[in-house]
Amino acid sequence: MSKAHEIPERQGFSRTRRLMITLPIFIILLGVLVMASNYTRLPADNTPTGQTFATLSPNTEVTFDTREQLPKQGAYKVHEWHQAIDAKQPSTGDVQRININFREPEGAGDNLPAVMFFHGAGYGTCDNSFGDIATAMSSAGFVTAVIDKPVWNTNDTTRDYEGSAVIYEQVINMMRGFRNVNPKGVGLYATSEGAWIASYVVQRDEQVAFQVLLSPMVFSARHALAFLAVQDFALVGANEGYQSIVRRVFSLDLPALGLTNADLNTSVPAAYRIPTLVAYGAKDVMTAQVQGFKDILEQAHKAGNYNVTLRSYPIANHVLRLGDEAMENTPFADDYMRDTVSWVAGTSRGLTQTSEPVAGTPLYQSIAVPLELHSRPAMTWYGIVVMGLNLIMMLVSAVLLVVTLIRAIMRRVRHQSHGMGMRKPFARALRFTAIMTAAAGLLFLGGFAEVVIAVVQLAWGKAPDSSAGMMYWSWPVTQFACVLVLWAWASMIERIIEIWSQRGLLQWPMNRDAWRALVHNDDPIIATSRFGRVFFWILTITLISMLLCFSFWGLFRF
Repeated sequence: MSKAHEIPERQGFSRTRRLMITLPIFIILLGVLVMASNYTRLPADNTPTGQTFATLSPNTEVTFDTREQLPKQGAYKVHEWHQAIDAKQPSTGDVQRININFREPEGAGDNLPAVMFFHGAGYGTCDNSFGDIATAMSSAGFVTAVIDKPVWNTNDTTRDYEGSAVIYEQVINMMRGFRNVNPKGVGLYATSEGAWIASYVVQRDEQVAFQVLLSPMVFSARHALAFLAVQDFALVGANEGYQSIVRRVFSLDLPALGLTNADLNTSVPAAYRIPTLVAYGAKDVMTAQVQGFKDILEQAHKAGNYNVTLRSYPIANHVLRLGDEAMENTPFADDYMRDTVSWVAGTSRGLTQTSEPVAGTPLYQSIAVPLELHSRPAMTWYGIVVMGLNLIMMLVSAVLLVVTLIRAIMRRVRHQSHGMGMRKPFARALRFTAIMTAAAGLLFLGGFAEVVIAVVQLAWGKAPDSSAGMMYWSWPVTQFACVLVLWAWASMIERIIEIWSQRGLLQWPMNRDAWRALVHNDDPIIATSRFGRVFFWILTITLISMLLCFSFWGLFRF
């Protein structure tokens, strides 16, 4: 460096002065991130909690006013046969080859009632779904149909419910054409997500005679799934911070993100205008039973239908099975098949029910359905920008780290000196912030992953562990790590200010020689090499963008 550009170093700051500069910088940085977390904060109102709906009798048996002996399960041998159709998706024209498994009772005569089965979530086929209940109904004198689930090119988040309804209705009309089926006696059996599809069919087809709804999804996907997640997060003992993530996710502008089913409203009077049996399991942690059944009653009464029956079974899970749903061949809850067969047999014959309409275990719901959640476009775009920036910067940083590694290997081979030239204080500070930020990120993802695993196991019927463990303590520990990272950034900024002061960059009037030296990198502050300076600022932007992501998900809300 030439003599004209030599800038005399001044004495460094005292510890007290460093603290007095670092502290307000830290407060400002923390305030910005806290404000960002509060901006995405959503009101959390779980009241009323512990909702119940009393039943009129613990006895779930279904009886009718008749001297006729209604057919029971096992009364007939079952004949099973298959047929395939080309199912065309109305909105796109895509075609899926669908197999249909028909079952019919041998020797039961003509004019029989029939039941069409509707799949829940997933990718069920005609041969691996509803086998036991469809066989039971057929053995009691019903013609039944189970199809491969119409999915076309959709997935669990983009299902075409209205298009699926067209295919189910097509099969219903096929059954109406059978010589042994009563065209006016065809009903539906829908489980969980299938209730959304059944709603469209009932609204479209005025000849549907009855419907059985097993653990039905009543509310929109946004509200039903948010309830499921928030409730289950609480049941497994997840920290409230992780629970708040659910509300943020389900307040995004989901239709704009391609999830067009988020706000479909299938709970309308026309969907419950026919005799309806609703069945729940006491261990079902996926549906809002109290509010769901109340809504079904309200919609049915608006449609002038008072023939609504509820049966609730102890121990049973979301699909009315006993035990872990992940295990194969788990049986139905005691008496569920008997009661369902009896209700369909009597209802399809137009008989008057004499048993209590609401019976079994009283319904219980731990929290309210978060009906206040709705699309928030501004928050959505803020999240997209923040997380998009972070993703881009992480990719750039990954490439830069690979280049750095290659350069280091080449220098080692050539016996050259270190090529970054980064000043020691900044190298140490950058190393610390990178390690702490990465540790916070891994801890956050690890805690969230443990929550998801626990929720899946809970949905399958496994009782939650007595200790929440990592899914609880990881949130505050991650917050503490983020605070340490912020203090490190504040200290790094203070160090830059201190060096600027030493070199006369902050004095007035302006020291032109000092600024000229800074602009021309005659005596750089951070690193002597251009690559070192690029490495520092790229990694700095990446780490700061990660903190912005943390703030978006609420980690800076204390």
